[in-house]
Amino acid sequence: MTIKERVDGVIERFETANPHPQTALHYCTPYQFLVAVLLSAQCTDERINMVTPALFAAYPTPLEMSRASEEEILSYIRSVTYPNSKARYLKQSAESIVQDYGGEVPETLRELMSLQGVGRKTANVYLSVIIGEPRIGVDTHVYRVSRRIGLVPQTANNVLKVEESLMRRIPREYWNRIHHWLILHGRQICFARSPHCPTCPISDYCRHYARHYGSDGVEKK
Repeated sequence: MTIKERVDGVIERFETANPHPQTALHYCTPYQFLVAVLLSAQCTDERINMVTPALFAAYPTPLEMSRASEEEILSYIRSVTYPNSKARYLKQSAESIVQDYGGEVPETLRELMSLQGVGRKTANVYLSVIIGEPRIGVDTHVYRVSRRIGLVPQTANNVLKVEESLMRRIPREYWNRIHHWLILHGRQICFARSPHCPTCPISDYCRHYARHYGSDGVEKK
């Protein structure tokens, strides 16, 4: 199977099952989406959606967030991963948005990544979802699933290499959707441990499946 055949087959299956994938994070404004993505690092979207309603009610804009203390912000996000660091990031990034960007979230990769707590993945996801730029945000699910399926070579052994490989191999018109598709696949089927390969809808295009299962669907010993 060629790389193009694998890519085309995977995209066709994903698109048929879910033509318009959306983020699972809840938000009302671009700033709130940025906050939600920042908080979601190494945490589930379900948990983030539990804490953000009260957080957004208290601090709906960068100005309100910048005026809060880290301790006040922390009181709303204690149940997320790394709450102390994230409280600091939220305050400092809000201060930068107010002081350096007139209270509006910046709209370039470089400017977004200048904000505390905003890395390349968060910036790419923001630009993809809010601005509509063709971008591929690589989180742990995208990294794991794209390498396991064989959408990228095994030599793509860090998030930047995976992002660059996906951008070379995935048609540009699918960049914004492949991020969501791979995340959903990683959450529902392609788990880090014990992936559900026998029930996988793209198993016939998957490099991992071909290596570990026979044509009869029985796992190789």
